[in-house]
Amino acid sequence: MHQDIIPLYAADIQDQLKKQFAYLSGGRGGDGCPVITFPDYPAFSEIPEKEFQNVLTYLTSIPSLRDAGIGFILVIDRRQDKWTSVKASILRIAASFPGNLQLVLVLRPTGFFHRALSDIAFRFNKDELKMKVPIIMLGSVSELQGYIDKTQLTEDLGGTLDYCHNRWLSRRTAIEGFAQKVKQTAQILQSFGTELAETELPNDVQSTSSLLATHTEKKDKMKEDIRVAVEQGDDILGSITKPVTENPEYKLNQDQLDNQTTVERLLAQLHETETAFDEFWIKHQQKLEQCLRLRNFEHDFREVKAALDIVSERLSAFTDVGNSRSHVEHILKDLASFEEKSHETVAKARMLASERDAFIQSNHYAVDSIIPKCSELHHLCDALTTETERRRNLLNKSLELHDLLEKSMKWCDEGIYLLASQPVDKCQSQDGAESALQEIEKFLDTGAGNKIKELNKIYREYAHILSEDLKEHVQKVFQKQESMEEMFQKRQVSLKKLAAKQTRPVQPVAPRPEAFVKSPCTSPGLQRENASSSESSALRRGNYRKGKSEMTEFHQSRGGSTMDDEENLAVLRQHVMNELIETERAYVEELLCVLEGYAAEMDNPLMAHLISPELQNKKDILFGNMEEIYHFHNRIFLRELETYVEYPELVGRCFLDQMEDFQIYEKYCQNKPRSESLWRQFSDSVFFQECQRKLDHKLSLDSYLLKPVQRITKYQLLLKEMLKYSKNCEGAEDLQEALTSILGILKAVNDSMHQIAITGYDGNLNELGKLLMQGSFNVWTDHKKGHAKVKDLARFKPMQRHLFLHEKAVLFCKKREENGEGYEKAPSYSYKHSLNMAAVGITENVKGDAKKFEIWYNAREEVYIIQAPTPEVKATWVNEIRKVLTSQLQACREASQHRTLEQTQSLPLPLPASSCASPSRNHIRNTKKTEEKKADLSSLEGCGTTVAPKYPEKGKGWAKPSHSLDASEENDGWSSAEEPLNSSDAEEEGGGGGGGEMKLTPGKYTVVTDYDKGVSEEFTVKSGDLVQLIREGEDGLWFVKNLSSGREGWIPANNLLMLIGNSKSAQSLSSSESGTASSNLSTSSSCSDSCNVSSTSFSDIKG
Repeated sequence: MHQDIIPLYAADIQDQLKKQFAYLSGGRGGDGCPVITFPDYPAFSEIPEKEFQNVLTYLTSIPSLRDAGIGFILVIDRRQDKWTSVKASILRIAASFPGNLQLVLVLRPTGFFHRALSDIAFRFNKDELKMKVPIIMLGSVSELQGYIDKTQLTEDLGGTLDYCHNRWLSRRTAIEGFAQKVKQTAQILQSFGTELAETELPNDVQSTSSLLATHTEKKDKMKEDIRVAVEQGDDILGSITKPVTENPEYKLNQDQLDNQTTVERLLAQLHETETAFDEFWIKHQQKLEQCLRLRNFEHDFREVKAALDIVSERLSAFTDVGNSRSHVEHILKDLASFEEKSHETVAKARMLASERDAFIQSNHYAVDSIIPKCSELHHLCDALTTETERRRNLLNKSLELHDLLEKSMKWCDEGIYLLASQPVDKCQSQDGAESALQEIEKFLDTGAGNKIKELNKIYREYAHILSEDLKEHVQKVFQKQESMEEMFQKRQVSLKKLAAKQTRPVQPVAPRPEAFVKSPCTSPGLQRENASSSESSALRRGNYRKGKSEMTEFHQSRGGSTMDDEENLAVLRQHVMNELIETERAYVEELLCVLEGYAAEMDNPLMAHLISPELQNKKDILFGNMEEIYHFHNRIFLRELETYVEYPELVGRCFLDQMEDFQIYEKYCQNKPRSESLWRQFSDSVFFQECQRKLDHKLSLDSYLLKPVQRITKYQLLLKEMLKYSKNCEGAEDLQEALTSILGILKAVNDSMHQIAITGYDGNLNELGKLLMQGSFNVWTDHKKGHAKVKDLARFKPMQRHLFLHEKAVLFCKKREENGEGYEKAPSYSYKHSLNMAAVGITENVKGDAKKFEIWYNAREEVYIIQAPTPEVKATWVNEIRKVLTSQLQACREASQHRTLEQTQSLPLPLPASSCASPSRNHIRNTKKTEEKKADLSSLEGCGTTVAPKYPEKGKGWAKPSHSLDASEENDGWSSAEEPLNSSDAEEEGGGGGGGEMKLTPGKYTVVTDYDKGVSEEFTVKSGDLVQLIREGEDGLWFVKNLSSGREGWIPANNLLMLIGNSKSAQSLSSSESGTASSNLSTSSSCSDSCNVSSTSFSDIKG
């Protein structure tokens, strides 16, 4: 059975060769036979058979086939050995030698005994040692030189051959390694070439670029391996020829020459392989580059083709030829702008189409598919250019027609004005009539270049642009022109008669003739009043009537100008609407691009390795509720906007219908500081750079994260523009309301941005209700319970506080500026304290400063003097606080009314009082008056009614102030049973506006003027005193107590009405405490059981 012979390499049996029990020195016999030397090796008999066989096989495989075929000469050196060992060595070599043998030379032992023994033993054992070749026993080295030349023997055999076993072994290892390297390189190159030849060309740019880069990288690696192999071969060849290089007389032995030949052959083979691969690679690289160029061309073709389609589609939208000169000019301007913007696309398409010749010259393999695409691009560009030019010509024709129409209308207007401005009295004379005729003839001569001559000719010349509306407009202008010319003809006939028939001079009476010049529509009646009864007067009246008819025509012509203005406004409205819709579409696309190109990629497993661990799971922080904003605009708002494209003036309704949904921007803006802070930390992330590269964005992500903030502010600008051009339109009110609502949202967003910067507040800010206002103020404190020095110091040294007004509380914070960039530079607000709105009152005016007002707490136990930056800011805050307090009172009143209703159903009716008028009846009567007159909500009725021991029939009520009403609560513990109040001040005063007498009821009042004429001379009051009306007596007198002085007395009702004026009944007065010029009125309530409010305070602000 045949077995494959596995070649041996020096590297495989390096350890066995190092034992040097046999070696190939490179020497040659007389016939060129290779010499294998077996030196004296004491352990020769101990060499394993496998190693012995490997060494002999390897040594016999080194010489060339020609030399090996001649046969080997074996030199066995056993001079230091015994005869028994010599015999064993010869027998072992003879049995194991794998090559042809020509001669065996044995150097026998040199010892006398062993030498004699070897001679005798050799003779007796000749047959046993018989081999195919002769065995010659030699006694000395000199005898050996008789068979082999001295130069072919190594120095240990008395020769001069230069041999180093280690050098020989190293060189053999290197040569064989180089041969293997050359063989492997050839195989790898062949395999790589097969791979390249079998590779299918990709269909897209990225794959083709990737494939070209991969193959180029592999090729470069191959070339590097070849270069290393060539260097290795050159080094080996240099080591072989080094002795000759150093000594030209040196002669290489045959083995060295064979080695040199082998290395040179391997190097040549390597160069041939490299050359063949280079030729193949050039073809393959050219094919790949052509493929990449083709894919780039196809990609650019698709992009350019899509861009050209868009340009063509937009060009097809230019179908309108305009309905006025300004409209046509506007369309021409848009067309020029469109052409400028599309120029880049067309130029890019033409440049791409011009690459056809380059493909043909480079013998591209796909030139048959490239040429049709280039031809298509040329055709599209030519078609676009032709169509654009055609559109421009149409618009120029339209402009020409509108110029003609406007000239005709202007000519008609001038003609009508001329007729109206000719003085009738001057036309009665022959000279005047002739002069007027000359004016008319001169004017008619100007009509050659201004009027429409033939209507049918206009129809024929402008047939391709005449729409039904434009055609109707032409007809109206022509009719106006004909009417005007008819008027001129009639005037000419009349003037010619006047110029021809002049029997006697007539002195006409023409009152105010200049009226026609100043105002063509002056009533003819004004002139007929002073006309005489003569014939000339009758003639003038006829002329006046004719002038009136002409003026009517004149006004009709002037109506066209108004129509043009309205058309211009309509064009501007449509322009704003187009901008609104186009920017909205672009906004939606940008949001989608960010969500798909960045947000979605954060969840892409293929991109996960680019995201740092600190950035993972932070998508909601970075993008906020952008997805919610996108869905709102894409699914709802954009579609709604597009339904108003033909009715731009009504777009305000679209905003109002979706106004609640715009609240989502508040959440986005509140998250923006966190988003921006996160972006600054990771803006240089490889992930964001890769996403930006894929999207081909010039701007980084932070610019797109700012888009929602920019968009919500853009709406108010567009609404302002639309409102400016729609003031007389149907939807103007909706536009104004939408603008106000959007500005309100912007304010709420701004306020919320400040609110989230509050620090140090332990509770939940959301529980305080809606944030109504926020701003910075100077604040002074004036607390009753404070230390005297602290109070004095507080009066003069203001605190800088930022106030946040919520529905349920007002917060006082200290503003702290922060260092940083962007949102980190925004200030923060350290919480100091807050006031519950249920116990707050206000004083609107503070003496000495129109920018100050007071906020007081718990019946003025704590007073805060607030100084606003401007009086306008103060007024805004006071009004907002008033609304909060009024709404609290309204809620309390409703709850109290409900509770009172339940009580009246279960309690007996109160008995009427005979001694005095019943406030209960007044309350019922005034309530009816209020219901009948449908008073405003600020006319607040009684909050509740309780039965009091002293005044069982007098209920409590809320007084309506004459100017403004501010509500707050005081925890004074007062109830209706302790201090009954007038329940119907507001209704009585409101009803008294019609001239009725003011009704007095028991209660506390502030005196507005001095009085010292009481029934009792000791009883006097001064302006500002607090008085209490105790009871009403007989003869119109009231028993009054001056709470300021403690005195009591009787005052007539008429005088009392003058004293208290418009002052309202009050349980406690804040004006005396605050030192202001206002009168603050607080009224206690008994509705704490029903609405959790112990009392409610009012401030009646005067001045």
